[in-house]
Amino acid sequence: MAQISSNNKFKQCSSSLLEPARTKDVDKEEALQMEAEALAKLQKDRRVSDNQRDFELSSSTRQEAQVHNNQDYDLMVFPEADSQKRAVDIDVEKLTQAELEKLLLDDSFETRKTPILPVTPVLSPSFSAQFYLRPTIQREQWPPGLSGPSTYTLPSTYPSTYSKPVAFQNGLNPRMPTFPSTEPIYLSLPGQSPYFSYPLTPAIPFHPQGGLPIYRPVVSPDMAKLFDKIASTSEFLKNGKARTDLEITSSKATVSNLQLSPKSHDISKFDWLDLDPLSKPKVDNVEVLHHEEEKNVPGLLAEDPWDAVLLEERSLASCHLERKKDPYGTSSLPTGSSCPREIEVQNEEVAAFCQSITKLRTNFPYTNHRTNPGYLLSPVTVQRNICGENASVKVSIEIEGFQLPVTFTCDVSSTVEIVIMQALCWVHDDLNQVDVGSYVLKVCGQEEVLQNNYCLGSHEYIQNCRKWDTEIKLQLLTFAAMCQNLARTAEDDETPVDVNKHLHQIEKPYKELMTRYPVEELLDSYHTQVELALQVENQHRAVDQVIKAVRKICSALDGVETLAITESVKKLRRAVNLPRSKSADVTSLSGGGNTSKSSTRGSLNPENSVQASMDQLTVAVYDLLRLHANSDRSPADCAQSSRNIKEAWTTTEQLQFTVFAAHGISSNWVSNYEKYYLICSLSHNGKDLFKPIQSKKVGTYKNFFYLIKWDELILFPIQISQLPLESLLHLTLFGILNQSSGSSPDSNKQRKGPEALGKVSLPLFDFKRFLTCGTKLLYLWTSSHTSPIPGTVPKKGYVMERIVLQVDFPSPTFDILYTTPQVDRSIIQQQNLETLENDIKGKLIDILHRDSSLGLSKEDKAFLWEKRYYCLRHTNCLPKILASAPNWKWVNLAKTYSLLQQWPPLHPLTALELLDSKFADQEVRSLAVTWIEAVGDDELTDLLPQFVQALKYEIYLNSSLVRFLLSRALGNIRIAHNLYWLLKDALHDAQFGARYEHVLGALLSVGGKGLREELLKQTRLVQLLGGVAEKVRQASGSTRQVVLQRSIERVQSFFLRNKCRLPLNPSLVAKELNIKSCSFFNSNAVPLKLTMVNDDPMGEEINVMFKVGEDLRQDMLALQMIKIMDKIWLKEGLDLRMVIFKCLSTGRDRGMVELVPSSDTLRKIQVEYGVTGSFKDKPLADWLRKYNPSEEEYEKASENFIYSCAGCCVATYVLGICDRHNDNIMLRSTGHMFHIDFGKFLGHAQMFGSFKRDRAPFVLTSDMAYVINGGEKPTIRFQLFVDLCCQAYNLIRKQTNLFLNLLSLMIPSGLPELTSIQDLKYVRDALQPQTTDAEATIFFTRLIESSLGSIATKFNFFIHNLAQLRFSGLPSNDEPILSFSPKTYSFRQDGRIKEVSVFTYHKKYNPDKHYIYVVRILREGQLEPSFVFRTFDEFQELHNKLSIIFPLWKLPGFPNRMVLGRTHIKDVAAKRKIELNSYLQSLMSASADVAECDLVCTFFHPLLRDEKAEGIARSAVAGPFSPTPGQIGGAVKLSVSYRNGTLFIMVMHIKDLVTEDGADPNPYVKTYLLPDTHKTSKRKTKISRKTRNPTFNEMLVYSGYSKETLKQRELQLSVLSAESLRENFFLGGITLPLKDFNLSKETVKWYQLTAATYL
Repeated sequence: MAQISSNNKFKQCSSSLLEPARTKDVDKEEALQMEAEALAKLQKDRRVSDNQRDFELSSSTRQEAQVHNNQDYDLMVFPEADSQKRAVDIDVEKLTQAELEKLLLDDSFETRKTPILPVTPVLSPSFSAQFYLRPTIQREQWPPGLSGPSTYTLPSTYPSTYSKPVAFQNGLNPRMPTFPSTEPIYLSLPGQSPYFSYPLTPAIPFHPQGGLPIYRPVVSPDMAKLFDKIASTSEFLKNGKARTDLEITSSKATVSNLQLSPKSHDISKFDWLDLDPLSKPKVDNVEVLHHEEEKNVPGLLAEDPWDAVLLEERSLASCHLERKKDPYGTSSLPTGSSCPREIEVQNEEVAAFCQSITKLRTNFPYTNHRTNPGYLLSPVTVQRNICGENASVKVSIEIEGFQLPVTFTCDVSSTVEIVIMQALCWVHDDLNQVDVGSYVLKVCGQEEVLQNNYCLGSHEYIQNCRKWDTEIKLQLLTFAAMCQNLARTAEDDETPVDVNKHLHQIEKPYKELMTRYPVEELLDSYHTQVELALQVENQHRAVDQVIKAVRKICSALDGVETLAITESVKKLRRAVNLPRSKSADVTSLSGGGNTSKSSTRGSLNPENSVQASMDQLTVAVYDLLRLHANSDRSPADCAQSSRNIKEAWTTTEQLQFTVFAAHGISSNWVSNYEKYYLICSLSHNGKDLFKPIQSKKVGTYKNFFYLIKWDELILFPIQISQLPLESLLHLTLFGILNQSSGSSPDSNKQRKGPEALGKVSLPLFDFKRFLTCGTKLLYLWTSSHTSPIPGTVPKKGYVMERIVLQVDFPSPTFDILYTTPQVDRSIIQQQNLETLENDIKGKLIDILHRDSSLGLSKEDKAFLWEKRYYCLRHTNCLPKILASAPNWKWVNLAKTYSLLQQWPPLHPLTALELLDSKFADQEVRSLAVTWIEAVGDDELTDLLPQFVQALKYEIYLNSSLVRFLLSRALGNIRIAHNLYWLLKDALHDAQFGARYEHVLGALLSVGGKGLREELLKQTRLVQLLGGVAEKVRQASGSTRQVVLQRSIERVQSFFLRNKCRLPLNPSLVAKELNIKSCSFFNSNAVPLKLTMVNDDPMGEEINVMFKVGEDLRQDMLALQMIKIMDKIWLKEGLDLRMVIFKCLSTGRDRGMVELVPSSDTLRKIQVEYGVTGSFKDKPLADWLRKYNPSEEEYEKASENFIYSCAGCCVATYVLGICDRHNDNIMLRSTGHMFHIDFGKFLGHAQMFGSFKRDRAPFVLTSDMAYVINGGEKPTIRFQLFVDLCCQAYNLIRKQTNLFLNLLSLMIPSGLPELTSIQDLKYVRDALQPQTTDAEATIFFTRLIESSLGSIATKFNFFIHNLAQLRFSGLPSNDEPILSFSPKTYSFRQDGRIKEVSVFTYHKKYNPDKHYIYVVRILREGQLEPSFVFRTFDEFQELHNKLSIIFPLWKLPGFPNRMVLGRTHIKDVAAKRKIELNSYLQSLMSASADVAECDLVCTFFHPLLRDEKAEGIARSAVAGPFSPTPGQIGGAVKLSVSYRNGTLFIMVMHIKDLVTEDGADPNPYVKTYLLPDTHKTSKRKTKISRKTRNPTFNEMLVYSGYSKETLKQRELQLSVLSAESLRENFFLGGITLPLKDFNLSKETVKWYQLTAATYL
């Protein structure tokens, strides 16, 4: 064989031929064996050389000089080669069959002269033959790949529909029956075909794609005669197809409309002649040819064995994939696949999807500037009360021709168009001559423009400028001056939709499938070995090679070995009497599909010869190929036109199928698992239709490969007529761990239960609504044992693996089709709710008012469904009603669809619930998408993660939801950008990755070249950053900076070639890195801190963090929920000044986070005051004063803090965000507080041993309260904070259903803390949906009090400070070590303690009732003991901090804090007194390093409060004070309401209380309903300690009073101060006649306190 190169960058492989041997040393059999070995070596060498140099196409393959010059040589040269005969010199008519066959082995039977070809790429003959045999092409039915009909000339070689199924000696497929094809074949035009069978000469060019001309072979009439003779040889009849088999009746029709070249009849049958298995044409991506008339073509033949397999079963044509080339010019294996996790052949569902998307794209022509502007629009958020205080803003606008920007003040409610007109006034005198609509305002520093028809203040950019108090910088430009490089072009709109074409650059998390060409090569190798085995005398070794070739084919086809192959191999071994080796022993299989059985048990030669065994094995191999190609075919594809169709609703057969085997089992499974079983379940609407069925438990078998074989019939006792259209069959594979195995894949060796290894789902009805039939190969992806240890980063190239489940469905003689029932649209059944009886009406309204369908009982659902037509006016209850439908059987669908057609449109956010797993019905989901289409682009952008997850609940690829998302992506670049990254991240999903890849491919295909190139640049940037972050993370601490500086140069070189938009925000364009400013954070993940130079000179630097090793999807979800909350508040006019930063997961365990400038963590702020800074009150206030020195600036910063802190408290509580410490709470210099790092949420708290670290409902510490109050004492600013919290909480509560729906849709995302509907229980409980606003206000006020009084939060902060500062030992004396002690003391200062004991206990009220313990201390050198007062919590703090410093075995056990019943009662105090006394005795008798440490000394050191307590005790002897109602002041805020026979008095706040002695009182409120002689109406609130501005938010309830009775009563309210050592004294009161109140509505009002008398 020769390889001949020329300068045209192509390579041609000449046919490998044997010549007759004349030497006595080498006989024919040995020569053939040598040739086979040489061919194998050449194949291997060629695969290697593919990666070393470009291919070149030689214009002549037999010129001796060229062979010599290029140092090419024949594989084998026999002596008679010197006297070769040329084919043209032979009298073909006189040749005998034997002579002709001998001639075919001659290496030079081709034509002597061939013209030189131009450099232009050409279409391969094999493609052309496929392309031109389409009869419908002449009828102008063009595939998507073609722009339209064009004039072309059919080369003379191609009118024949003969294919090329054979080559001699080198091996091709044996005779196979020809089946008429009635289905379309899916083809594409090749972009570059480096392999050719023989030289070609130019014909009239045909340019369907890329302007590629077609060349036809130069074949003389004499050569045609030779080829015609060959067609009747025994070699051809044996290995190929007889002439009569090849002639098809449609050839005349095919040729009749084509312009034929002369002498075409001479060579019409010989385009099959290609004897070199390595010279197969390589064809690029497949496009779709749809021709209805093809059913009239009796037969379609293939060019090669793979095509023959596909065509014989009327399969879809295989996908021809591009061979991508890397930057270094080396070629690699094909990287794309049209169905990457199902089958390499593009199936019909994908083809229909491409057609649908092509049609969709026509609605968004590139000429429409509104949907194709080429740039981004600034997001808009509707905000209520935007025209309130400070409604005017100053804008600075850059205008071309002006050196300085134009600055003026305008109202935020003005539209952007008005602002443009104001700016144009500086440029033009007469605006009537100016087209204002042709101008836009671009944001300086960002590639986005404001939307002209929206008001200025509604844009998020303007809102952020106002929030940060920064200058609003804009630039006035015309449309033409804007950068529009992302716009689609005419070429983009004309390019066929190909879901596979642009995916080759996308990193995939799974193994690439074996593509067409390696299978072709393996088939060629197989046929070579077969031919060799049939010719050599010693067949044992040759047959062994044949079996190895079959094994390679099975391995390439996912390790699937059918029963037919197993039995054929056994029979072949017996035929040659080959002894079985242990390693190659083939275990007999039984069972399997009907096809396999018939193929192996058909008529065979009685003597069981090697030839017959070979034929049987070949048939089995092609059956396997056919099965692999057809595994996801539609049943209708297999149907003849004469097959009957039966409607599913009339089918009474039960659902059954056979689970045969699982192929491709890895060897580590064999060692780790003892048995395997399948759980087969049938589901609809996310629920099982029937109890799941478990298969038998079996082990592994070994044939060629390991497999799990069940061969078990699974029968579901449910009739097919009862199956909904969207029924899903789920097969979950479980493995039972081998108890004796010492290398369990599970890191937790204690878990011995069955382990779920993977799951696959299959719709029972395909996208054409036909019931599944025949054998299916289902691909089950698993990564359970290849996944890394949690917390580590997967190794580079980490991929998921798959096994193949072989499932056999019945194949009846008829097709079962699911038909949609007809609905009578003329029937209107709406009924009036008011006509129902009161009790039924009340029950119905109660159900309708519930927040969701989660809590509905079966009785409630049955009742709601029965009364469904009474609910039409309660529009939002449709999801509840549909969830209450008794079933979705065909017989009941008409009623459901009738209800749907009458239902008024839902609000888009309400309709979102209909996309959940509870609603699988296609009509319901399509209607939901129709309603959702009303949502705006900016709101849709916020909700995209949920829509992407909802795609998992779609049964078919071409769904309304997919089309909706792609249509919105076509009309909005920001949506397309975000959708790309969400889909790319979702490729990692083991079960649904294939679907996401199809949608992603469609997005890239229709988005246009500009957007596609931009997204691929971003992808490359992320890959580079990931590599840098990985290296820095793995480096040791001292070398990290060096590694960073060295590694980041690759990223900088990327920017030298490209400027790139940021994946976080496509409006930001970076042109290079500021390497000097790049660094990393010293946290566990070691994230990178990156600083990029803005491409816009008027923009600031871009700061982002890139992190690897952590899953950022949960952070994305938490931030999304917080952003939606903020938008809800803004729409209601409540601006809590939230900091919303961007976060994006760019792949598994890696992503990018926006850095908020001018901000620090609370830990960094607090540790400036020492390690115990978290226990101090002033650090935050002092830090804010440092950055806001003037009083006005500080007040503004404090106000920002109050509002943002309120928002954070509500958001973190509702979402259950845990693991809150001072390193993930940040403060901006402007006073805005915000949270970061949302690794724990939905109440999944971080544990500290067996205790929750997050004890408080949310983080609200005393240093935060210090900023809120403006000092140590409570002020009315704290009341503002409480009111903001409660208002924000109640606004979110009204949207409970929205948040439950959004979180529910994210359940399938794979987040570790959101795995089931049970995880939503926390949010539902936190939102208290069934309570009133007043009750919710009281509830949240108690949460505020609980959080503010929690020592656990401060202690958690303290622990974090210790961990971060690598604390070892105690701080210096000037730093406090206990929260209640200002300093640290030692026994050297105070003296050693001789005796210590708990002397007694006292009841105290500060702020609530509690007990304080009096500790008696006697020190050395003192005669009188001293006393200190300590609470139980302070004792516990001592013990906790001792346990940090010393090991637990050195410390005595501490009394249990948990107490059943009430804690602050005398009995508990008495018991604790004894326990604490015992603890102190044990502590003081411990080792000296414990008993005499500074921590113990500080605990017993007298404090100022200890001295005050003794002074108060002494003064108490003088007697109690009397109330002195002299000075009265202040006001009380009350809420008065009446409902259901109950009066509700909510005491909210009191402000500006006055006392005679000037001391802060301990106020509480007491009320009576007068007249009340027996004082039975007495109610009172809790005591608020030491404050003149208490907040209560407590409800005082009076039940059993009618409105008439209450009108006769007066409400007496008194405010008193509670004193522990004297009588309570009066602070003020008020008497309110209830007749003055409108009890039918709530009254909220401030009332001035007076010196009224009180009971």
